[in-house]
Amino acid sequence: MPKASVKRLIDCKKEQLIDLVLDIEKYPEFVPFCLGSKVYEKKHKGDQLFIIADLTIGKGPFKDTYKSDVKFNKNEDSIYVTNLDGPLKHLENKWHFKEINNLSEVSFEIDFELKNNFLNIIMTKSFQFGLDKIADAFQKRAEELFSKA
Repeated sequence: MPKASVKRLIDCKKEQLIDLVLDIEKYPEFVPFCLGSKVYEKKHKGDQLFIIADLTIGKGPFKDTYKSDVKFNKNEDSIYVTNLDGPLKHLENKWHFKEINNLSEVSFEIDFELKNNFLNIIMTKSFQFGLDKIADAFQKRAEELFSKA
């Protein structure tokens, strides 16, 4: 299964960065390979937010949509995502946010497996590169919207 992780220090407030990550409907505007998004459900329960959403991901002739279960825990400053439907046999990603010296540190880990074994092999070889590009996009977007400089 492809696994990867990335950690970044971003010039914005932690809450702003969390809001950016939870604004799934805006992903097609700035996230590489994200062609579409749709939020079906958004429920607050105490210090948690539950979201059910689709993301359409693709590049070149490959394009697919998967449904995710997104859980934000305000007490832990974390987001946990699993797949519900689509081309993924398994998806688990974790975001964790910390404020350090007026900057926000975000850690992102992803572990997934596609149903298609051939595509799994291809993704394993290029996945860290793709994840770095996605992290770059979130950092650039956050700094454009919120940078204190």
